[in-house]
Amino acid sequence: MKKKYIYIIIILLTVACLAAFGRIAGNDFINFDDPGYITENYQIQQGINPQTIKWALTTSYFTYWHPLTWLSHMLDWRLFGANASGHHLVSLFLHIGAVIFLFLFLNKTTNNLWPSAFAAAFFALHPLRVESVAWAAERKDVLSMFFGMASIYAYSFYAENSRLSRYFICLLLFAFGLMSKPILVTLPFVLLLLDYWPLERWQRALSSPAESRFKFAGRLVWEKIPFFILTIASSIITYWGQHKVTAVVPTETLTLPTRISNAIVSYAAYVEKFIWPLNLAVFYPYDSFLPLWKILTSGLILILITSAVLYYIKKLPFLFTGWFWYLGTMIPLIGLIQVGAHAMADRHTYLPSVGIAIMLTWGIPLLFPRKDIRKKVLFPAAIAIICVLAVLTFRQCGYWKKRITLYSHALVATKNNYMAHSNLANDLAEEGKTKEAFYHYDEAIRIRPDLAEPYYNRGTAYGELGQYNLAIEDLNKAMRLNPYYVEAYYNRGIVYAKLGQYQIAIEDFNEAIRLNSNYTEAYYTRGIVYMKLDQYQRAISDFDEIIRLQPDNEDARRLIIFALEKEQHQKR
Repeated sequence: MKKKYIYIIIILLTVACLAAFGRIAGNDFINFDDPGYITENYQIQQGINPQTIKWALTTSYFTYWHPLTWLSHMLDWRLFGANASGHHLVSLFLHIGAVIFLFLFLNKTTNNLWPSAFAAAFFALHPLRVESVAWAAERKDVLSMFFGMASIYAYSFYAENSRLSRYFICLLLFAFGLMSKPILVTLPFVLLLLDYWPLERWQRALSSPAESRFKFAGRLVWEKIPFFILTIASSIITYWGQHKVTAVVPTETLTLPTRISNAIVSYAAYVEKFIWPLNLAVFYPYDSFLPLWKILTSGLILILITSAVLYYIKKLPFLFTGWFWYLGTMIPLIGLIQVGAHAMADRHTYLPSVGIAIMLTWGIPLLFPRKDIRKKVLFPAAIAIICVLAVLTFRQCGYWKKRITLYSHALVATKNNYMAHSNLANDLAEEGKTKEAFYHYDEAIRIRPDLAEPYYNRGTAYGELGQYNLAIEDLNKAMRLNPYYVEAYYNRGIVYAKLGQYQIAIEDFNEAIRLNSNYTEAYYTRGIVYMKLDQYQRAISDFDEIIRLQPDNEDARRLIIFALEKEQHQKR
């Protein structure tokens, strides 16, 4: 009978996810990361072949080493091409898979069917999941979570019967998760927490005879060593990849006190968003001047919760596991180690939210000591909560339909959001809404006049409108603020080329290529400029470099033939 209920719950979880997230099938790609990951990525569009597999296994493009994510994008492009619907649906199915594995793990280890179902549903349908599921470039999130949840489900079988084959399956799934997104590095820590609750392996080890207690407890740690080795290796590769990128394009540097203050406030703010998931946005910019009262209040909340959890560690072990799951898995994401200029991000809650779901699911029933009251109150309340979350998620998915809708909503949900202004301006400019676009460019610069990106975006827009002097002025400002801004050099080179100042343009293209030796657009444009100067051998050299980087680039091959013909004609 129980197995029948398990199947029913799996079906209901699947249907609920399809209903809440299904509208993303009609959503477009967005211009934030999607071009670099998918729509303008030459390697992805070549599909899976020996050359692209080698690239996926060796590149740290976009800061991460995540070859399985690249391979999944390649497969999607082969199947669906530029049709965003297929890409979004695959992400949704991976999310559903992660949800099912989480439910199966909780049910197997707690032997508590309906709480396990609610925890999985709370995790699955919460609006904070939308960013990970609806954003095509965040395939790495859902893919890593799929393998992560599969790994802990496999771990439950190993904990039940310590067969080596089960251990290696768990370890292999963990490795796949790291190869999808290194954010899964905290999973060994999670496994140690799960050994306490719900697996109760620590309790059994510590209650064993004194002479074998150390042996059993030590085994729980030693069996995680291969997991920690993979974690260390992944962390080193990730650090190297991010250091390599920031060496070329440095991001805004935040002081340690700013990052610590933001981390304290963000920990508390995420908890608030779990409970009251409104005003969610694609960008939450850093606030460099957080009020002291907010930092102290957030810190006090964290201390009180942690103290209560530790006080009830034996009586209510699920609170300990859930809370420290949340705190621990959020460490790489909370901003203490700076990556980019985001204070918070909804996608960062993907793995940590499982801990909060556990706390709420097994903690709330304790507020109703009488069983008859529990039956009358908790079941309808649970259904109501799940329905509300599903509706909010359905609505949130709608904001991701188009780029302009997404960024406009971010401006409504947040304050002084220069990134939303800047991205919205780019989209408005693309649609020819020049006046509105430049209002948002100006707003982005007003909010953050110390950053290069808003000047770069406005300068690029001026260049496309033919206002070359204004374009050069803004691009110069961008490069003064960030001397390593590759795209700024490239775009200023294009402006100089349009003005007929070819030698200055070539100098900018040279600098862009020096900073990024794989910058095919710079080789291409520099080659065109060389042809205008009748320097055909140099042009051919640039087009050859493009073919080396992109062997199937037919445009470069045609230009080589054209340049050779021009050179022969010149010699005559």
